[in-house]
Amino acid sequence: MKGTVEERAVKIGEYIIENQATVRNAAKNFGVSKSTVHKDVTERLKNINMILYIKVKKILETNKAQRHIRGGLATKQKYTQKYN
Repeated sequence: MKGTVEERAVKIGEYIIENQATVRNAAKNFGVSKSTVHKDVTERLKNINMILYIKVKKILETNKAQRHIRGGLATKQKYTQKYN
């Protein structure tokens, strides 16, 4: 991906907001690691665009609150397919 780190952080933040994406989805889409995405949107974005940072933070908090449910559903689906 071309551009500066700041531009990448803004683009990732906008992508997360537009798609209600997880850190993993954003990392896959932009071809960077989950750690890079997380650092971009939690540390760098705060210094670049506070309004965007607050919006992204809200989505990430929602994703974090739901992750145990998603994990349980994925496990259920895995074993349902395996034994049916």
